[in-house]
Amino acid sequence: PQFYFRTTDVTGSTQLPEGVEMVMPGDNVSLEVELIAPIAMEKGVRFAIREGGRTVGAGTVSEIIA
Repeated sequence: PQFYFRTTDVTGSTQLPEGVEMVMPGDNVSLEVELIAPIAMEKGVRFAIREGGRTVGAGTVSEIIA
């Protein structure tokens, strides 16, 4: 999916928590995202997740791992 941070969009991959196969509308989940390119971001930044031209999720950066 594409991740939109402020004015930047970048492709990334997600890893759902163990035991979670799918997330439905209204669910809240913490997940790990690995972006294909480094971008400037900080804790607390909001982002949107888009797939196939549609917004499928939204979130907030809670921790930056690397």
